[in-house]
Amino acid sequence: MNRIDATFERLAGRNEKALVGFVTAGDPDLGQSLRIIAAMCAAGLDLLELGVPFSDPTADGPVIQRSSGRALAAGIGLNQVLEMVAALRRKTPIPMVVFSYYNPILAYGAAAFHRDALGAGADGVLVVDLPPEESAELTDLWPDNDLCLIRLTSPTTPPERMRRIAASASGFIYHVSQLGVTGSEGLQPEEIAGQLHELRKATRLPVCVGFGISSPAQVAAVARIADGVVIGSAFERLIEANIARPDLPEILAARVAELKHATRRT
Repeated sequence: MNRIDATFERLAGRNEKALVGFVTAGDPDLGQSLRIIAAMCAAGLDLLELGVPFSDPTADGPVIQRSSGRALAAGIGLNQVLEMVAALRRKTPIPMVVFSYYNPILAYGAAAFHRDALGAGADGVLVVDLPPEESAELTDLWPDNDLCLIRLTSPTTPPERMRRIAASASGFIYHVSQLGVTGSEGLQPEEIAGQLHELRKATRLPVCVGFGISSPAQVAAVARIADGVVIGSAFERLIEANIARPDLPEILAARVAELKHATRRT
């Protein structure tokens, strides 16, 4: 059993949901980013999404766009992201997913990425802009299925397409809570519940919900209907607001602990 499957099984046994944290790798620089992420993992993240900085992050809102810009300015690319995975793997056992747009992986090479991601200790990959119909050029060059391929669904995904997406997914499904970009406001748990009802007809994989979730109350509301809650922009906003503070890792760790508490049913 891989680390992602084992994590969701363990959490289900404890009647709690996964806190999934997205952080742009290398923001604001390599050393500080490693310290921030290690502190977040130790504070209660159940699963880490490590974002590969990209010059045209079209699915991301301004907060994550700026974090990507800072990381690129610090010289962070896919090679450095995989080095960060390896460094973090020596510190934490939690599952790690490389979160990327397709172009960096295409330039790196499909087979080489699979080999090096697993070698570094990654458990999965989520490619934002690679739909199932076009992903064979990536996955056909993988020698096995050891690297989980996380798929995305959204409020506009019809049931038949949910089934098609889920058929080639592993690890978990990332369900986008609302239309727009990361960091959008207007979370509607009742509408999300209806979307997840349809999605669960298409897959037995865990379903994690992200986009527009930032507060403990929102985490608790989504945790009642999903298997995991994804936080990204809220963490990056906190990094940006406190970027010059020496206790930045501790600030992020405290926020993780607060949000993790909201995933537990009492």
